[in-house]
Amino acid sequence: QVQLVESGGGLVQAGGSLRLSCAASGNIFSVNTMGWYRQAPGKQRELVADISRGGNTNYVDSVKGRFTISRDNAKDMAYLQMNSMKPEDTAVYYCNLKNYNLATKYEYWGQGTQVTVSS
Repeated sequence: QVQLVESGGGLVQAGGSLRLSCAASGNIFSVNTMGWYRQAPGKQRELVADISRGGNTNYVDSVKGRFTISRDNAKDMAYLQMNSMKPEDTAVYYCNLKNYNLATKYEYWGQGTQVTVSS
């Protein structure tokens, strides 16, 4: 099992910045991807960004150039630096970890942290 604990959410004005942190613990495989998803009211959960253990990143188009995902493998931490934030970034943000073992994927979720951007 893997446990994920997010922190860093809150209220920010449009144009401001927030940094989310995710602490992972438990049975973390050597091949894994950590990521951030978000879910706004009435919308489906969507991938915001993810990063492999080797540092390969992937972003949804709407956050490219504004958000940066990073990780510290020694500490099993992932971060999401959010700059130039917009009201449409308002959502619950979830940390995600995917463990890979040959052809099998094991997926875990944090409890979520609210991010609200006021206009």
